[in-house]
Amino acid sequence: MTAPYARHRRAVAIPAGMAMATALAFLPNTAATAAEDAPAAVSAEATPLSYVVNVKPGHGISASVKKAVAEAGGTVVTSYDQIGVIVVHSSNPDFAKTVRTVRGVQSAGATRTAPLPSATTGDLGSPKVLSAAEVAGAEAAEGQDPLQGLQWDLPAIKADQAHEKSLGSKKVTVAVIDTGVDDTHPDIAPNFDREASVNCVSGKPDTADGAWRPGAAESPHGTHVAGEIAAAKNGVGMTGVAPGVKVSGIKVSNPDGFFYTEAVVCGFVWAAEHGVDVTNNSYYTDPWYFNCTNDPDQKALVEAVTRASRYAEKKGAVNVAAAGNENYDLASDEITDPSSPNDTTPGDRVVDPSECLDIPTQLPGVVTVASTGAKGLKSSFSNYGRGVIDIAAPGGDSTAYQKPEPPATSGLILGTLPGGKWGYMAGTSMASPHVAGVAALIKSTHPYAPPALVKALLYAEADAKACTDPYDIDADGKVDAVCEGPKNRNGFYGWGMADALDAVTK
Repeated sequence: MTAPYARHRRAVAIPAGMAMATALAFLPNTAATAAEDAPAAVSAEATPLSYVVNVKPGHGISASVKKAVAEAGGTVVTSYDQIGVIVVHSSNPDFAKTVRTVRGVQSAGATRTAPLPSATTGDLGSPKVLSAAEVAGAEAAEGQDPLQGLQWDLPAIKADQAHEKSLGSKKVTVAVIDTGVDDTHPDIAPNFDREASVNCVSGKPDTADGAWRPGAAESPHGTHVAGEIAAAKNGVGMTGVAPGVKVSGIKVSNPDGFFYTEAVVCGFVWAAEHGVDVTNNSYYTDPWYFNCTNDPDQKALVEAVTRASRYAEKKGAVNVAAAGNENYDLASDEITDPSSPNDTTPGDRVVDPSECLDIPTQLPGVVTVASTGAKGLKSSFSNYGRGVIDIAAPGGDSTAYQKPEPPATSGLILGTLPGGKWGYMAGTSMASPHVAGVAALIKSTHPYAPPALVKALLYAEADAKACTDPYDIDADGKVDAVCEGPKNRNGFYGWGMADALDAVTK
């Protein structure tokens, strides 16, 4: 079965025609604000773009590179000398081509195909918000937060049992690199780490108070993810996977919902420099779903984000990412990508996913997470692939495919929403924060464990799950995806289902 339509982001819409056709994507149709960072001297005919220029790390921008950037019509926005990535704006259409020839420049490429400010996109839907009556009528067992009975996903990874042992350590912080986090939410405020929060949308850190929050018309996605990870166990609303750890917001998507390379690089470097233990990445880096290394622009984007994610891990962070929602086999020889570039006019292109990478999902060292539904099967939309998927966790699915046991009523994932609300979403976007939460519990149990050990424990403690064969999730008699590999390392579930109980007891 194929996805209902191509997706920019990591939340997914349940197929049309289902009784529970809740739209779950989130790109509001608003104007971008990046224009303020554009070079001052831009003619009316010019098309200013953003670029990354990659040089040797650790030495700052050399005088010759700085001069060459200026002569090619570029204006330096910021420079991450630790990893050798320079963010530049230029209206010269040949800027990247020119700068690539400069001694000391290792790669350079445009981070978008739309001019600054970026093109807008249509609103693709919104979460299903719980009504006041639904909140008031929710049933929960004694000792649980009021909405916990709706969270079938917590027992699916034994998080409810884990909480009897430990809620996680306040010394552990999970950064939500996403659309922004509403830290005023009553379920998030008790655990929010302000010092590790920032707005990186322009490609350079904005530390103004509240800059990490989504605007009123912006996506609630990051706030939902933050609650899944660390909603406080405080007698209010829902409970996160790791309700005792800290959570921070690193806002990297612009008002149109695009996650551009310069913002993602800024986000990883910020996390690295601010003591973050785990990063959650429920997105792909726009505008290319897959970045092909035989294209000089896309190669530069892969290099920049690779350097940034590796730097974060070197500084102590475990990077966790969503696998995507198109039911793609990421281990196949080729995939038809109909959605790139998504900021101008996408068109079909056939790519080899071993050479054209979904970033940061397919980068070395990143924990790649597939989604499961309420029956523990691969979600209808979840990407998969032997050797690509590392682990699985609940991300939801249509109740027509996987219906939860009462008192839960929705097959989707409950999370926090801006403005003190709660609601349902689904996608590998929702699976990834479950794994990030379990990683945070492991770090809480083993405070001195480096990222490599946290990941090793995450995989070793996962509950091995055999391939679903045949996989006919919509019961129409046709196989919807083929799983390959043994019980403890296969294309649907990787090492298995994340296990929060083992995380706090082993």
